[in-house]
Amino acid sequence: MHDQPKYTAYKPSDFFADRRSARPIVEGTIAQGQLNDDELLYTGRVGGQPATQFPFVIDDAVMRRGRERYDIFCSPCHGLAGEGDGMVVQRGYRRPPSFHIDRLRQAPPGHLYDVITNGFGAMPDYRAQVTPEDRWRIVAYMRALQLSQNATVAEIPPDARGQLK
Repeated sequence: MHDQPKYTAYKPSDFFADRRSARPIVEGTIAQGQLNDDELLYTGRVGGQPATQFPFVIDDAVMRRGRERYDIFCSPCHGLAGEGDGMVVQRGYRRPPSFHIDRLRQAPPGHLYDVITNGFGAMPDYRAQVTPEDRWRIVAYMRALQLSQNATVAEIPPDARGQLK
């Protein structure tokens, strides 16, 4: 099988006039499964600005998946509560900011999505490790973490206030 006629990438070929064995990609070609035409879902932006809304409804299943992905990919640095005190930080890695500072609580969800996608400062990008849908789920869970640490009693439904300790 090793000695059979074939075209090897980047090797010259007599078949085509330009002597290339591979043909250039036709302009405008999009690989199967790579259309990514939903600006909000794939970039976290609407009209070039960070999105202020999510691309899908946030429900219990979204939050469970967001927490699972957060615990796997984010908590090693950011900690389980988003304080920036994860295990790698305790071992000497640079401390990320807490999710509970005003700047990040007020940032639109699209900004948080962009940081997960492209990285920021010492934070690497997670584009290859986390799907676009899961990045949004993580952002939804981050918003829940922010709310859990900064909610006031007035924001709690009256019938749930009895559960407070």
